[in-house]
Amino acid sequence: MTITVYSKPACVQCTATTRALTARGLDFEVIDLTLDDAALSQVTEMGYRQAPVVVAGASHWAGFRPDLISRLA
Repeated sequence: MTITVYSKPACVQCTATTRALTARGLDFEVIDLTLDDAALSQVTEMGYRQAPVVVAGASHWAGFRPDLISRLA
């Protein structure tokens, strides 16, 4: 399963999300929404207005969600 974290600089929830994924030994890719206009458009089209947005396989969510991260491990 591919995990992508759409993030932005100085985002506390983004940092918490990537730390939780790392702590569980999960591989993921981080995409900076401030540097990638196409990614920002994609996330907006998905209905999200806050970072981080995590896409894990067919699932996706916004914000720091330790409950959903635990299900990935």
